[in-house]
Amino acid sequence: MSPSKTSASDVIICGGGTAGCVLASRLHQKKPSLSITLIEAGKDVSKREHIYKPLEAAYLFGSEIDYAYSTTPQTHLNGKPRANCATKALSGSTAMNSGGWTRGDAADYDEWAELVGDKRWSYSGMLPYFRKTEHHFDPHVDPKHHGTSGPIHISSVTSSGRHYPLREPVRSAWAHVGVQRVADANKGSPKGLAELTENRHNGLRQLASDAYPLHGVHVITETFVQRVIIEEHGVHKVATGVELSDGLVLHAKQVILSCSAYRTPQVLMLSGIGPKDTLAKHEIERVIDSPFVGKNFHDHMMVSRFWKLRHPEKGLAMGSQLWKDPAFQKGLPMDWIATCGVDEEGLRSALAKDHAKADDASRLLKDRCHLEMYVVYAAFGGEKQGLQIPFDGSHIMTSAIGMLPTSRGSISIASKNAKDSPVIDPNYYATHVDRFVQREGQRKLSQLMTETAEGKDLVDHEVTPPGLHKLPADASQEVVDDLVKIAGQTVYHPAGTASMGKVVDSDLNVYGVKGLKVIDASVIPVPLAAHYQCCVYALAEQAADIVAAEAQGGFVAKVLHHTAGGH
Repeated sequence: MSPSKTSASDVIICGGGTAGCVLASRLHQKKPSLSITLIEAGKDVSKREHIYKPLEAAYLFGSEIDYAYSTTPQTHLNGKPRANCATKALSGSTAMNSGGWTRGDAADYDEWAELVGDKRWSYSGMLPYFRKTEHHFDPHVDPKHHGTSGPIHISSVTSSGRHYPLREPVRSAWAHVGVQRVADANKGSPKGLAELTENRHNGLRQLASDAYPLHGVHVITETFVQRVIIEEHGVHKVATGVELSDGLVLHAKQVILSCSAYRTPQVLMLSGIGPKDTLAKHEIERVIDSPFVGKNFHDHMMVSRFWKLRHPEKGLAMGSQLWKDPAFQKGLPMDWIATCGVDEEGLRSALAKDHAKADDASRLLKDRCHLEMYVVYAAFGGEKQGLQIPFDGSHIMTSAIGMLPTSRGSISIASKNAKDSPVIDPNYYATHVDRFVQREGQRKLSQLMTETAEGKDLVDHEVTPPGLHKLPADASQEVVDDLVKIAGQTVYHPAGTASMGKVVDSDLNVYGVKGLKVIDASVIPVPLAAHYQCCVYALAEQAADIVAAEAQGGFVAKVLHHTAGGH
């Protein structure tokens, strides 16, 4: 039976997550005459309980709005799969994330721009869009770096009125291990100790669909896109619409995929755009042999540890009966983000062991932000490490994240059904560089907690997974790796699976197909020392300008450069 057909839209946006909501909203504002359809697999959760209060996000994990993915068995993490949530809801990850608002290092964006040969994706090129998104908590902030009238309200620990008892001891401990205060980590140079900033408005979560209203946009929820319809018009392949999972066809002049770094490559492959072997395996007719679809998958991996407080009776951590300040409900229970580099000689050695290309090695050996570390005034997630830690204010945790991983994984398809989960292989901890960086981070945290006066006064001992040793500041690589193999987990920053320069050009057009763009984190070609929602908001703002300019000319597609990106 042939699919039924409906009337056409000017623009169809597949995926109502962060990028999709920004695009739909801004395009309607810029070009109100355009008919825009936004298709989202999840529900509108704006009336759902537990959405808006930051500390209630734990109730959402494993719920109906969590895809609850599992990775493939991870070779370098004891051969076991890792749980990996992703949000199935209008507004995407903004309905469930932790709210951290960090842009990252200017050097990361400049590397991106250099790689694709387009300065619009450099830090200076993205800066107008960072500013455009922001409603900064300080009305007197330098307008060269920040915005004060954007839709996303940014708050700091201090501006939200959270006065945690461990703020000064933890700051002093970081200073004693060489990490000094940086006044503003969100202006391109985050290295140092920065106060946590979050996208919260009066202590509440901001959904992308609230911050970027969808009035005037035709929104279809609880609907999967099966594939993009691509037709041959002369010598060109042209996207003319999408087929939904129920067989219904919607037509459009411009199709945009904003389905996430997990689902966008899946939809591309189901549409016949992807590695030829994968398409053949699933008997999908090949439209474009695009070998990089689903490749270059990069994600930030975090390793957390747990510490018994020396004086829990003082009410120092979440769960204590004394932890009663209402302001503490307005954000994550922590004050500081420590962003650091690593030892250059050790990194150089690790790069050599990985046989890194000279250009890649020289970029990573610059003064880069390889590590992000925290002290969190709570203890959760210990059960994943085989621990039973009471949530009574008696424990805290530390975490280290490798921010510029060189390990690369992949996304593939499990079947021809768009509703099935993609095959997710992050390939965590696969390189000597990633191992070196994580070891450096854990040793630094051991130094912080066990060798500074403040750390010694704060904690009684480390609580380790069964059978593992405590980690001293000079822990061997084997001791650190034993912990990582058990404790390594995602920080929910997947990207790179439809990379700019490989799958799409710098105008976000899919190579080889007119009228088809990808606009989400899957286009980010290199890891960023950032929490990606900040970047994705700015990326989508810039993309909206690109699409609006093309709409001015009636979506007349540019001549495709078939030799670009490996084609």
